[in-house]
Amino acid sequence: MLVRLGGAVSRFPHALVVAEIRLAIDRARSIVLSNGVEHPIEDTVTAALSSLTQHSLRRVINATGVVLHTNLGRAPLGPLTPLTGYSNLEYDLASGKRGKRDAHLSPLLERLLGRPAIAVNNGAAALYLALHELAAGHEVIVSRGELIEIGDGFRIPDIMRSSGAILVEVGTTNRTRIGDYRDAITDRTRLLLRVHPSNFHISGFTGRPYLAELATLGRERNIPVYEDLGSGCFVDLHPFGITEPLIQQSLDAGVDLVSCSGDKLLGGPQAGILAGNPELIARIRRNPMFRALRLDKLITQTLENTLRQLLLENWESIPAIRMIRMTPDEIRARAERLLTAGAELQPGESVIGGGSTPDQSIPTWLIAIAHPNVVAAEKRLRSRPVPVIARIEDDKLLLDLRTVFPEDEDELRAALSELAPTN
Repeated sequence: MLVRLGGAVSRFPHALVVAEIRLAIDRARSIVLSNGVEHPIEDTVTAALSSLTQHSLRRVINATGVVLHTNLGRAPLGPLTPLTGYSNLEYDLASGKRGKRDAHLSPLLERLLGRPAIAVNNGAAALYLALHELAAGHEVIVSRGELIEIGDGFRIPDIMRSSGAILVEVGTTNRTRIGDYRDAITDRTRLLLRVHPSNFHISGFTGRPYLAELATLGRERNIPVYEDLGSGCFVDLHPFGITEPLIQQSLDAGVDLVSCSGDKLLGGPQAGILAGNPELIARIRRNPMFRALRLDKLITQTLENTLRQLLLENWESIPAIRMIRMTPDEIRARAERLLTAGAELQPGESVIGGGSTPDQSIPTWLIAIAHPNVVAAEKRLRSRPVPVIARIEDDKLLLDLRTVFPEDEDELRAALSELAPTN
């Protein structure tokens, strides 16, 4: 087969062009054999090479009103210039000797939580590491009502088993009593585990022990109590309509070890935080898997910045917290400035998302567009150079400015103007 390509591909390495030609020929052959219709090889190769010059990971405008949108990177990050060149990631500038990368995060975490703490690369890793160090080959007692799936098919029982811990289920799906934990304790029990159901809610005839009760039982039997809080709430959000337990409250209730995510209500990058009893934290840090699960320098820098803003209570510098604190009146004023022909305002609800605060929402105002082809309009928005992600509801295109950065309003205005009907 003779393939003739234009001069546009001359900027690509010869080996790459040859590889793409071979891929295109193989694809065309399989399509022809299945009685399909294939585009010319030359067009396929040119398009494939061109796509390789485009970044796959791109900035988008989130107009869905979901603050911690899992598909859009969960907690949005504020401006941060990555350190270029070298850094003192594991170098003690004062002594001139090797240091630990914990030094950039642990002092901030300890000031925020009042306990020693370490960070790994995500919440599931924190859970795995704690169980692997503290309970591998031994029993961990957990309520049946807390054996949750955390997303993408990953389930707490599976993570527990892979850590080497032996799962001991107590109670029922809807009710577990302190006596259930007490009766299940054996000489092989190493942890009492509480998992916060941050991504679902069960109502009705339900019940489980208070944390203080569980902590008291743990002290009586000399067994650590470990709580996986998931959402990682460091800031009291009750005044803004969000009820979520604080990390500090669990530690104050007597829990020996707490873990949470960094990219949910903490408002930072993907990470997993472990905080609590100094001896337990020291043991976990010495576990060989800690090195495999540690943070890299970019996440360390980003998380350090987020923790520092939390400590200094600079809420406006943490986008997720800033968005949650916005009032409906503030959002309505912004939305009114962006209204175009064919659009109107209507009251609505924003949600936190990201496996946090189920069944809780925040009042907002929405830009609603009744477009003749709302599906095509939604696709047109997300096909822009800076994609705009909206949602469809009741045959209307809805946009919530709670999750739109103010600096993106001009881009959003231009996108909406393109959807406005023309006379």
